[in-house]
Amino acid sequence: MITKELVKAEVEKVKDDYLEVLYKIIKIFEAPRDVKLTKSIAQRDGELEWHAFIAQTYGCLADNPIDRGDQGVYEVREAFQ
Repeated sequence: MITKELVKAEVEKVKDDYLEVLYKIIKIFEAPRDVKLTKSIAQRDGELEWHAFIAQTYGCLADNPIDRGDQGVYEVREAFQ
């Protein structure tokens, strides 16, 4: 069984660089479950889905990269004043 003492001992091992993130994680568990928290979780799930989509499709055009064509020749128009 995990006790508070065990958690405290592990927190002591965390590098100072990560303390702010760890603190935010702990505060999430203190917050009452309400609409804001549920909405936040739903938004994070959407972000995770988006990141999974990017990871899945990244590099799919590696064999056939998109090339930009020549700019072309266009008529020269009068300058605005």
